[in-house]
Amino acid sequence: MSMLPSPLWRRLAIASLPPASDNGRALPERHGTPMRTSFAQFRLPLLALVLALASTGCSSLPPPTNELSGARQAVIRAEGADADQYAAQDIGAARSELEQAQAAMSDGREDDARRLALAAAADADLAYAKSRDALVSAELNQRRSEVAELRQRLQTGDGR
Repeated sequence: MSMLPSPLWRRLAIASLPPASDNGRALPERHGTPMRTSFAQFRLPLLALVLALASTGCSSLPPPTNELSGARQAVIRAEGADADQYAAQDIGAARSELEQAQAAMSDGREDDARRLALAAAADADLAYAKSRDALVSAELNQRRSEVAELRQRLQTGDGR
C-alpha cells in the first residue's frame, strides 16, 4: 500500500472505515475535502435578490378605486338603515370623509384618498351598526309592550 499516492490512500482508508453514528442515526458521508464557497457561486442569486428588492421599492399601490367604492357602498347601506335619524353624526362624518377622499383622488393624492376612504367606510359601518341597534331596540321594546299588554289581559280575564 505504500505505492499508492497519498490522497488516494486517504480515500481508500476512509472508505474502509465503518460509518459513524450519532444516537443510532448515521452521519452523512463526506468524500474529500470540503470546498470553499466562492462569490461566483452566489453572485446570480444575490443579483436576483437585489433586483427584486429594488423593483418592489419602486412600485406603488394601485389607485384606491376599490376603497372608494367600498366607502360609497357603506354610506348607502347606512342610509338605508335610517342612519340619518339614529346616527346622524357618524353618517355625516362618513359623507364628509368620502367627499374628501374623492377630492384627494382627483388631485392625485392617492394615499390620502385611500386613508380617507377607509375612514369613511369605518364611520359608515359604525353608523349602520348604531342605526340597526336603535331599530332592533325599538322593536324589542314594542314586543315587550305587547307581551305586557297580553299578560294584563290574561290576568283580568279580558282576553276578548
